[in-house]
Amino acid sequence: MSFRVLLVAGLLTATGCGFQLRGSATVPFNTLYIPNATTGIALDLKRNIEAGTQAKVVNDAKTADAILDLFGENKEKIILSLTGTGRVREFRLRYTVNYRVHDGKGSEYVPRTIVQLTRDVTYSDTEILAKEAEEQLLFRDMQSDLVQQILRRLSSASKPVPVVK
Repeated sequence: MSFRVLLVAGLLTATGCGFQLRGSATVPFNTLYIPNATTGIALDLKRNIEAGTQAKVVNDAKTADAILDLFGENKEKIILSLTGTGRVREFRLRYTVNYRVHDGKGSEYVPRTIVQLTRDVTYSDTEILAKEAEEQLLFRDMQSDLVQQILRRLSSASKPVPVVK
């Protein structure tokens, strides 16, 4: 009996605070073309758009309502600090993506935008393999975060006004 009371109390609390599961995002287009969506962030974007929005990713730019151009995807590893003996103590990992979403006719859903994430990582010569694995894991995590940021930006975009010439 007390389990049921706790369950009901928990459900009432969750619904009372405004909690709801994240539904599918709405984007201002029905079809999207992503060039070279076979690896990296382009493939992740394609998968997430197909799974989390009502839009379909198509293989031909001419049939798409919107085109997502990726101008650059850059991963960097920068030395932050050194020990007294000149060995690396800390790195900064930086992941940058430069993109734009347009309709192929001169109007833009999202103007050219640069999204950049950084993570600071300590380093130790005695744990080389573990630190390399940590670096790869952090880059994968940053890629997922970048995809989610781009998806949120797409869902907040509005339909472009046609260009009058």
